[in-house]
Amino acid sequence: MNQILQKRVVPVAVIDKLEDAVPLANALLAAGLDVIEVTFRTAAAPDAIRAITQAHPGMLVGAGTLLEISQVKQARAAGAKFGVAPGLNETTVKASLEMGMPFVPGVATASDVERGLALGCKIQKLFPADVLGGVKLLKAFAGPYGHTGVKFIPLGGINAQNMADYFALPIVAAIGGSWIVDKKLIAEKKWADITALTKAALAIAQAAKV
Repeated sequence: MNQILQKRVVPVAVIDKLEDAVPLANALLAAGLDVIEVTFRTAAAPDAIRAITQAHPGMLVGAGTLLEISQVKQARAAGAKFGVAPGLNETTVKASLEMGMPFVPGVATASDVERGLALGCKIQKLFPADVLGGVKLLKAFAGPYGHTGVKFIPLGGINAQNMADYFALPIVAAIGGSWIVDKKLIAEKKWADITALTKAALAIAQAAKV
């Protein structure tokens, strides 16, 4: 998971066609990003993860929207290195951890954060970030939970215009960037555009470290 902490950008991709999986990964790697989350919202997801991991073994490929144990098993079998969910399902999280696959559960409240910590999840996903309060909520969480080492990946309503505000918070591990790999860009195979958007996001992330 150290790759996430280093790059601080996790593109969240919905891949409808298997043929787009490797070209998408190529576009991200061309920008210098070796992390991707492939959501389990399409039938192509398991094969897309398998194709990317086979083509680029060094890429950190995660599986998102894992809502059931069967999906966790599919993701792990396909080669996913970590799992993600929009919420915190203790059964799913435990199953993933027992398989040796780190899990990033979705949280929305202080109680969620504590349940995640109890399960050993030190990286958690704040979703939907903008609806919940975004930067203000994360600043509030930093008070009681900063000392625990927990860090968050906010997703939802984040874009090139406001991502720097999130990067400025030490409690933010990375941002979830769905706009970087927008479904329309993938469908139209605009790989150069995805590379450009990724480079821009990484530049903002790097500037925030200084």
